[in-house]
Amino acid sequence: MGKVAFLFPGQGAQTVGMGKDLFESDAAAKQVFQQAADILGYNLSDVCFNGPAEKLNSTEFSQPALFVCSVAALAKLRSESPELVDSVSGTAGLSLGEYTSLYFAGAMSFEEALRVVQVRGQAMQAAANAVPSGMVSVLGLEIERVRALCDESRLPGEILQLANLLCPGNIVVSGSAASCQAITKNAEEAGAMKVIPLAVAGAFHTEIMQPAVQQLSAVLESIEIQTPALDVYSNVDAGVHRDPEEIKTLLGKQVVSPVLWEATIRNMLSEGYDSFYEVGPGRVLKGLMKRIDRKIACENIN
Repeated sequence: MGKVAFLFPGQGAQTVGMGKDLFESDAAAKQVFQQAADILGYNLSDVCFNGPAEKLNSTEFSQPALFVCSVAALAKLRSESPELVDSVSGTAGLSLGEYTSLYFAGAMSFEEALRVVQVRGQAMQAAANAVPSGMVSVLGLEIERVRALCDESRLPGEILQLANLLCPGNIVVSGSAASCQAITKNAEEAGAMKVIPLAVAGAFHTEIMQPAVQQLSAVLESIEIQTPALDVYSNVDAGVHRDPEEIKTLLGKQVVSPVLWEATIRNMLSEGYDSFYEVGPGRVLKGLMKRIDRKIACENIN
């Protein structure tokens, strides 16, 4: 008998209008948005439903918005398909989505998780504002070739490194703005299928985000994390961790470490997971699953 897993999206899955159908069709989901407004001190549903896109795409707003929309989807799912929710043995989330995984697994309350996510988004936005930087998606090249291109393209004294190892042939690099421009040109010349500069605030999952770690660690120390009731896979090492203090440490490391998404999914597959559900906005994770193992079904629920 195989095992069921829930996957939760991260930054980049946001779109103006997300969550509106949930808000209008389900009382439990609506309550999630209302509670979020009280915690955050502003009307998050208005940002999600009406934008503008520039505001929603800002890290400060997109991170709480994606977390809340995913939790709202969970709330509706709990009322409509409780047997599915109860069947889940493990969970993973892409970067920000790891907080949704921890909330779902009972490691954090909704209020505490949202407060941490709010600080995380604000701190990462501030770190990005301090250093001109960005991220570039490189499609169609092997990981070692992309790593070599980072070495070739990195300007003296600057940062450029692998940031998101998503699936075969889909690797995101992250670093200083000029080095990102250099690898965009060099990867195209090296035969990449596509090279796409991403519309993000800065170089996430690099040392450029180190100032954000200090603020994030401080707020994590102020809350109590419980032992997760489910397997929660970490972005940092693709493994399962149950010790609350270890989880806090890894959440700090996650901001400056590469996201090992492909390794996470392969570990889950090797440990008997064969039924996956992407819960929340977008269909990014479903698409990545097809590239990792086409035989494995991943259903989107948003």
